[in-house]
Amino acid sequence: MVELAPLSVPWERRRQTLAVLQWISFLVLGQISLVVFIGLLFTRFWFFSILYSIWWYLDRDKPQQGGRCSKALQSWVMWKHMRDHFPISLVKTAELDPSRNYLAGFHPQGIMAPGAFVNLCTESTSFSSLFPGIRPHLIMLPFWFRVPFFREYLMMGGLVTSDKESIAHILNRKGGGNPAAIIIGGAQEALNARPGAYTLLLRNRKGFIKLALLHGAALVPMFSFGENDLFDQVENSPSSWLRWIQDKLQKTTSFSFPLFHGRGIFQYSFGFIPYRQPITTVVGKPIAVQKTLNPSQEEVDQLHQRYIKELCDLFEAHKLKYNVPIDQHLDFC
Repeated sequence: MVELAPLSVPWERRRQTLAVLQWISFLVLGQISLVVFIGLLFTRFWFFSILYSIWWYLDRDKPQQGGRCSKALQSWVMWKHMRDHFPISLVKTAELDPSRNYLAGFHPQGIMAPGAFVNLCTESTSFSSLFPGIRPHLIMLPFWFRVPFFREYLMMGGLVTSDKESIAHILNRKGGGNPAAIIIGGAQEALNARPGAYTLLLRNRKGFIKLALLHGAALVPMFSFGENDLFDQVENSPSSWLRWIQDKLQKTTSFSFPLFHGRGIFQYSFGFIPYRQPITTVVGKPIAVQKTLNPSQEEVDQLHQRYIKELCDLFEAHKLKYNVPIDQHLDFC
């Protein structure tokens, strides 16, 4: 039975749904950009694609050099409507010194990580006011920055590539105030995302730890409560045939393919609009890291264990505020 949305829904809620729909268009915006780029070549406006190709070539290294952030795009009023759909909020637990650079770990991935995007790529939750002098950069797969036109949109939002060179550029910027935010679990962790799930793909994820040691960047754990509650996902236990196929596709393409659904635009039973569930992203205290040019495996393991402990402490200290059962703890795989 399909549950239809009432006709009397306030206009403000309609705007919130529209804002989220605009954001979800990201799933096809890359493909649309590519079609437009190629399509223009067969019209009288072919020179736009040629001129852009020249610009693209000259500007090819920009996504690895900190991108091209736009305060105007980050302050767009549409993001405030998107924030209010859930709603999304940002919680500060410690100061971040603007004279230092940081490597921030974001958990969990969820299905589409709206908490990471809204809090780190927009000003709708007042990140710059909570953390003066701090300019976050959210890390994303390099593939998306190869799509014409779309790459400009991504960089304007503060997104940069996940290449080691890109992260090193941010962590070595003079003057400080530049955190590189990595969604540690990534695409593979999205396959575990479902309401009430607290399993993080972190046990063998140590590359970010080594990067922090190499550059002496303090580690900042971040946990986003509610991130996994936005969509329902088809059952795909580790032993199922569906999970086997999903794991194979993820290893081959670097993308995961979770079979999920939320609600629709005019009905609440099925669709790709996330449920209206609150998301609260809590930023933990920074973990001091001593710069080590050639870190040993033992040093990496020790810092990794400390990071996990700090993340668990952050989760335990705040879980009751955000309706997580007292007997629920983080699980790692």
